[in-house]
Amino acid sequence: MRPQSAVRRQAYAPSQATTVPARRHKPDYWIIALCTLLLSIGLIVVYSIGPAIGRAANVSENYFFGRQMLAVALSAVAFIVMATLPIERLKNLRMPLLIAAGIATALALILPVNPNYPAHRWVRLGGFSFQSVELLKFAVLIWLAGLLSARMKSGLMSDFHATFKPLIAAIAAIFFIVAIVQSDLGSAGVMLVMMGVMAMTAGLPMKKILLIGGGVSLVVLLAIVSTPYRRDRFETFLNPTAHCQTTGYQACQALVAVGSGGVAGLGLGSSVQAYGYLPEAANDSVFAVYAEKFGFIGSVILLAIFGALFARMSSIAERVREPFSQLLVVGILAWLSTQALINVGAMIGLLPLKGITLPFISYGGTSVVFIAAAMGIVFQVSRFASPSRVRVTNERASHDHSGYGRRVRGAYHPNPGGRARA
Repeated sequence: MRPQSAVRRQAYAPSQATTVPARRHKPDYWIIALCTLLLSIGLIVVYSIGPAIGRAANVSENYFFGRQMLAVALSAVAFIVMATLPIERLKNLRMPLLIAAGIATALALILPVNPNYPAHRWVRLGGFSFQSVELLKFAVLIWLAGLLSARMKSGLMSDFHATFKPLIAAIAAIFFIVAIVQSDLGSAGVMLVMMGVMAMTAGLPMKKILLIGGGVSLVVLLAIVSTPYRRDRFETFLNPTAHCQTTGYQACQALVAVGSGGVAGLGLGSSVQAYGYLPEAANDSVFAVYAEKFGFIGSVILLAIFGALFARMSSIAERVREPFSQLLVVGILAWLSTQALINVGAMIGLLPLKGITLPFISYGGTSVVFIAAAMGIVFQVSRFASPSRVRVTNERASHDHSGYGRRVRGAYHPNPGGRARA
């Protein structure tokens, strides 16, 4: 009989976790159904307010709807590509994607800006515009999933130079470029939450997570108090009705739109706030316009659809075997849910305005395409998720260094035959 310690080391060896093949099976078609439903709702809202926002922009009534239709068509292509691209090949693309995101960000910083949108967030060439931060979100997702999964398998998750140092460098670079240079604190916050959730799922020691979180919180606080417009936004959030004619105009108009919807809404063609009263009616403020049209009941239905989609994604993450795939799904779930929470919270006065679009619903081609690409990854991973959940005891999770250090609850164990045998 072998010593118990030797048996335990063999049972939880990192190499054994990678030898369990994942079986391909029927994917989760609810992902397609829910994404299609949300995109359809977004198209309906954009179409209904097309005359209002088109008149304000001196374009045709169907201009914005046509461009959104094109974005949805491109998003379908992006979904199919990511749903069929092998996960291992996607892992090999993490550095090219990161380089492409860096180039796009550099172009956004050096190319001339639109006077109506002076921030250096878009790459504009003729009639084409591209928001670089959306590619950066996608690239960071793939890169970080590859980094953390490699550290999980090698047992170096707690190593300072292998894990902690590159993670800190990435966070610092993202905050400096996105939050400071591009003045997009909202997108930077979404990316940092996504990275934090992925690191926690991968098993990064909680002390280090709290240390990083404390440092980021301090920097965010300094960024708010040292920037006049961010300070004004925070003060407006604390007392929105006191600044309705100045810095709190958008927040107040959003609350008017939500309140005007009442229980059942004003109707699909009866929006008032979209006619020049509510800024960014098709983008950041689209949930307020939706609430005005469909009321409290419609808003609850929309949030329920989002909740169902996030629940499906969480279920897939709980049942997937391979660390890289699990981290991808967890990261996408954190990305979309955080973005939806910030957008809806800002429109109903629970959070400060951050200029974050509502996934699937807001007008904007770049956001729709990359979100669809991310959901294509989730759809593909669902083909290899275990059909049943296997709960993991705290004792086993604490000894398992093969890639599931701090698991999503009920995650499938990567080594089902790894119980110690005498």
